[in-house]
Amino acid sequence: MSTSSKTISRKLSVALGALAIGLAAPAHAQEDDEQQGNAIDALDGDIVVTATKKANVENVQDVPVAVTAFNSGTLDALKVRDLGSLSFAAPNVSLDQIGTSRGTANFAIRGLGVNSSIPSIDPTVGVFVDGVYLGVNNGVSFDLFDLDSIELLRGPQGILFGRNTTGGAVLVNSGNPTDELRVKGKVAIDGPVDGGRGGANFTMQGTVSGPIFADILNFKFGAYFNDDAGYFRNNFDGSNHGRAETTILRGALEFKPAAGVRLLAKGEIFNSDGDGPAAQNHGIFSRDSFDFAIDNRGSYGSDTKFGTLRADIDVGDNGTITNIFGYRDYRATTDADIDATTAFIFHSNTEFTQEQFSNELRYAGTFGPVDLTVGGFWFEQDLRYTEVRDLPPVTPLTFYGGGEQEHQVLGIFAAADFVLTDTLTINTGIRWSREEKNVGITYVRPRPACSVVDGSCPTGGINPFTGENNGFTDGDVWKNWTPKIGLTFEPNSDLLLYAHWTRGFRSGGYNFRITAPAAFEAIAAANGGFAFDEEKVDNFEGGLKFQTVDGRGTLNMAAFFTDISDMQREVNQSSGTSGVAQSIFNTADAEIFGIEAEGRYRITDNLLITGNLGYIDADYTRILFDISGDGNIDQADLALSLPRVPELTWGIGALYDLDLGKAGSLVTRVNFQHRDRVAYTDNNYGFITAADQLEASIAWNGADWLTISLYGKNLLDEVQHGGDTQIPFPFGGGPLSNGVNVPFDNNPAVGTFSPLSKGRVVGLEAAVNF
Repeated sequence: MSTSSKTISRKLSVALGALAIGLAAPAHAQEDDEQQGNAIDALDGDIVVTATKKANVENVQDVPVAVTAFNSGTLDALKVRDLGSLSFAAPNVSLDQIGTSRGTANFAIRGLGVNSSIPSIDPTVGVFVDGVYLGVNNGVSFDLFDLDSIELLRGPQGILFGRNTTGGAVLVNSGNPTDELRVKGKVAIDGPVDGGRGGANFTMQGTVSGPIFADILNFKFGAYFNDDAGYFRNNFDGSNHGRAETTILRGALEFKPAAGVRLLAKGEIFNSDGDGPAAQNHGIFSRDSFDFAIDNRGSYGSDTKFGTLRADIDVGDNGTITNIFGYRDYRATTDADIDATTAFIFHSNTEFTQEQFSNELRYAGTFGPVDLTVGGFWFEQDLRYTEVRDLPPVTPLTFYGGGEQEHQVLGIFAAADFVLTDTLTINTGIRWSREEKNVGITYVRPRPACSVVDGSCPTGGINPFTGENNGFTDGDVWKNWTPKIGLTFEPNSDLLLYAHWTRGFRSGGYNFRITAPAAFEAIAAANGGFAFDEEKVDNFEGGLKFQTVDGRGTLNMAAFFTDISDMQREVNQSSGTSGVAQSIFNTADAEIFGIEAEGRYRITDNLLITGNLGYIDADYTRILFDISGDGNIDQADLALSLPRVPELTWGIGALYDLDLGKAGSLVTRVNFQHRDRVAYTDNNYGFITAADQLEASIAWNGADWLTISLYGKNLLDEVQHGGDTQIPFPFGGGPLSNGVNVPFDNNPAVGTFSPLSKGRVVGLEAAVNF
């Protein structure tokens, strides 16, 4: 049997297995608490969060943190299949993909985000899966299934979650083994309904969970398969584009050898492959259309192994020791048409590997009026990245380069809540961290074929084609303290007021994608080193959480002021010699002020309405680098908009549950969310258009175990892009320009690399739950 036949056979077996898990259920249904009663009860009940890492989980309304939490019922209703599904679900939150490489996170919260696919640049929004930090943005925004909850934490989370959470943190909690037999399955098909676009997107998933030895050992097994025929239509050859196939196998064991002792092991194997980005060139096509034409279909492929081992041991009557060990091995390749035309002008491919280990040991307990959490954290990862660029109009020679990095982090943290009175609590915390990075960088320049991943690219000596240095080796260490101090006031059980100040840091580091060595070395000499420095964030925040006496409504509000020092950015500039020059610098200091509000109210037992509002005002206060690209550091730089900062986000939704008696119930959900236009590049030559996202679904719940849903996403068919990078190729893919930046709005003939996101999608889903 050929390799391709074996791959198809394996994926078909997984798909059939997932379907079998979902359908091969007992003849009599086992009742599931989440499926009983009104659908709104499951969505509007108490939502517990793990954000404070206390011994006991807490209700979202009882924690002095700006957090939006989604339980499993809500995630099912929203048809969440990846973190990007929640990009329009909370104020001041954007969980977009970069678009250049599928699955690479481009997350931003409260105006702090990245716009880069360079794997050595650290996030501003940390992602934690089952308590384990994911060390790179790559492979973060892939398919999800069997979720217990997701928590979106807004604002710096450096005390309990460490570095690279200056914007916030996303906590993903997968489903755990159960004490009773549970069988769940879903089958869904969706896709474009507008003429001239691609094909169907088919998904199967299933889980089975239950006891092996009653009260001692429980298990869980899940399988997921997705076959997406491609949403888009490539005008170059009329083919579907955006094809993707994904397979996930997941297992878990829960061992409870004694009272108060629990061991939980989880493992996952993830494989995905498909087309490269559907890249639109705005020198040719309108940015409000889904039209694009490229001669290079491109590709991506990824393989991930992920595992966690968690131990919880109760200590006495008021404390718990928790240890979480995590491992991740991620390998990916990409190929993309960067010129986004039907000519061979700029194509690029990459290979990337990451292996990480981490361990957190903590104790959480209560001592009279003090809630105390203390712990230590260790993390290390090895990164290897190769970038290849083909630019025939520039040179017949191929560009090769990239970087490798050894990265270690140590942290010690403590958080304490001092209860002064029945209504007043002091919230404190502090973390010490030490981070070390050692790198070998190969400049991305024309050179003989080589690979950083396999160790054949040079980091020293002279490039025979350019006469420049091949690269360098270097290392640096950063140490700091991140404190927090705040107050929580609870005048009654329905109202909580809080205020705090906290500090966070985003890691310093190195650029794996250096295409202008001479300019880089000149700046490095002036700055005294090859590394860019840390980004420091001070956040001042006040908020309230209110729920009505009858429990039918909640309102959560927050106002914040964020002071950013040494803002760390990837500066994109078109280049006539390398296509695009992407440099990472500490560019500026800035201030961000914002407000946000979320609320829900149950008008009747069958009707729930929700709403949210976010506002951000962001300005530069000091400029350290010529981000406008005009050769001067002056008022023109100060006047630029900060990238990834929408001024206004808002949304409103409704959920109605119609009781059909013995025939079950009919649940209708409608949600609308708006996000303002934002600058994408620091020089404001690229931008992401405003978006109005309308989603709706209608689901029939029958016999307590079957749900059939008709749903639609992006029903207004809004065009969105994962990025908007200028390239020096004019309309029609003609000869190279001189690389001078020209605003897109003023000169539409200037080319762009702008990966498209999906437009209107309509689908049908059947789910069983026993």
